[in-house]
Amino acid sequence: MLRYIGKRLLLMIPLLIGITLISFAVIHLAPGEPTDLQTELNPEASVELRDRLRAQYGLDRPLYVQYADWIGRLARLDFGRSFAGDHRPVLDKIAERLPVTILINVLSILVILAVSIPIGILSAIRRNSLFDRSTTVFVFIGFAMPSFWLALLLMDVFGVRLGLFPIAGLRSLGHEYLDWFGRLADYASHLVMPVFVSAFGGLAGFSRYMRSNMLEVVRQDYVLTARAKGLPERAVILRHALRNALLPVITILGLSVPGLIGGSVIFETIFAIPGMGKLFYDGVMMRDYPLIMGVLVLGAVLTLVGNLLADVGYALADPRIRKS
Repeated sequence: MLRYIGKRLLLMIPLLIGITLISFAVIHLAPGEPTDLQTELNPEASVELRDRLRAQYGLDRPLYVQYADWIGRLARLDFGRSFAGDHRPVLDKIAERLPVTILINVLSILVILAVSIPIGILSAIRRNSLFDRSTTVFVFIGFAMPSFWLALLLMDVFGVRLGLFPIAGLRSLGHEYLDWFGRLADYASHLVMPVFVSAFGGLAGFSRYMRSNMLEVVRQDYVLTARAKGLPERAVILRHALRNALLPVITILGLSVPGLIGGSVIFETIFAIPGMGKLFYDGVMMRDYPLIMGVLVLGAVLTLVGNLLADVGYALADPRIRKS
């Protein structure tokens, strides 16, 4: 297993280089440059000023030279400095925002797994029952409801009208004066609605995947044999059927890891949460090339790591794969 993981980690290097090459070319081919935001709205900006700004950012050099310089700094884990007004290192900006996004998405994944797996199992066992039909309606609602509309609805009902949860940010006024338990409760109250919005769509999808996989697995011969041997139904489902039904879910879960960034843009913007999604959106609007590439590299790494985690999860769930 360790040898296999080592090979996969080595193969990630050329894949990551190819992804960065394509991403670097695409964002530079897009219309507009970082200097446009500083010169187009300034009637006194001259052509000389624009040329000096382009030289300052290194945009006057050929594209392959810019990429070679960027990839050389990336090898030293130097993502460069942001083109924004603060000119801070990109790595510092990412380090500030990444923990917030990881926390929200890890909590949402835990909620998805804790709720969707039991729902999928019960729906498969009690096929065509009232519970199965009710969860089917829930799934259709989850697929059809836009996340931004759900976020606005929750903010209006639970934040504005009922006043149960805060509608923006991660901390309340006077947060620093609270004790440890009070700060934890304050963070939790701010995270309830963002985590629910992030998890709601995933609940629908994962519960359906789990249901369909369980329906297929419970018809297999080894499950019928286990029942014929007189094993309790609980043991048949949890020990024999569940492991094999989890394999496709593990794949989907591994592929959902890069969505930690892209899927966070909507609810982080609506709830004014300083996370990676909001940072990436602001960087795109400002044509902040170093920041955009830094976030894209992080997304590419998460994608590759997600695929690796899915394969490792396969091996842990299925002993046949582990032995092979």
